[in-house]
Amino acid sequence: MSKVKYYYDSENLAYRKIKTRKRKKIGVIILFLVASALFGILSFIILLNTPYFETPKDRLQAREIENLKLNYAILNKKIEQANLVIDAIEERDNNVYRAYFNKTIIPDSIRKAGLPGINRYKKLEGYNNSQLVMNTTKRIDVLNKELVIQSKSLDEILKLAEAKSVFLAAIPAIQPVRNENLKHLASGFGYRTDPFTKVRKMHEGMDFTAKTGTPIYATGDGVVARADNNASGYGNHIVIRHGFGYETLYAHLSKYNIRAGQKVNRGDIIGYVGSTGRSEAPHLHYEVHKDQKVVNPLNFYYGNISAVEYVAIAKLANQENQSLD
Repeated sequence: MSKVKYYYDSENLAYRKIKTRKRKKIGVIILFLVASALFGILSFIILLNTPYFETPKDRLQAREIENLKLNYAILNKKIEQANLVIDAIEERDNNVYRAYFNKTIIPDSIRKAGLPGINRYKKLEGYNNSQLVMNTTKRIDVLNKELVIQSKSLDEILKLAEAKSVFLAAIPAIQPVRNENLKHLASGFGYRTDPFTKVRKMHEGMDFTAKTGTPIYATGDGVVARADNNASGYGNHIVIRHGFGYETLYAHLSKYNIRAGQKVNRGDIIGYVGSTGRSEAPHLHYEVHKDQKVVNPLNFYYGNISAVEYVAIAKLANQENQSLD
């Protein structure tokens, strides 16, 4: 029971009860309730921001953050492994592929240069673990740049290899007739005795003795420039343009197996041995031209003879004897 309060009425010289107004009572009660509510909310907020009070949501977020850190750590390990692989490819590219094709190496200052732009990762700042995210993103960007540079380098090497393949296929690299045991070589490149005038003069090719009708092979890929008998002394003959400044000539044929303008590949049968034109006996006169100058065909037989056979054929070719045309 609440205490009754009195006040002294000096006019009437008597004590009177203090009567509390109902409205004031209600106001006090409401004020108390509001103050209590505010105190409770403030206390709750303070508790939420202390490490001693965790909600289920906080625990879930903490677990997700730890998982993300773990995933970033795994990702960085994979980036390290990828860097080891790309480093090995780059080394092989510089020291093998580019060296083989005599191309300038790509230095590390270009391969591993940073990316342009001032603070390009600014948008990643201001978060928890921002440095981890920024460092990982930067490493991925640098790795991607290295891969792009390496991809372009390999594209260049591929083009060089394709061009090299065409070049190697075009070079006249085999003997124009089958020459087992080197039985068919009659005369080599150099000064020889002319069979008709008996005068010593320059023999600009190599003569291969063979029976009439023996197949003659294209010694490299190319296009037939001519297949006729309109050149003095050569009789029925074929000229193949191989590109890269190379041409080959096959003379004294009995008949052709191709026509002018036709593409041929190394090893294709282009004609047959004969003795047409200025010829003393059935044989093939074979010439190699580089940049419109005659060169020794002996230097181009690496495609189908061994080192021992090369020495033997060189010895035979260098003998001072009589040519057959």
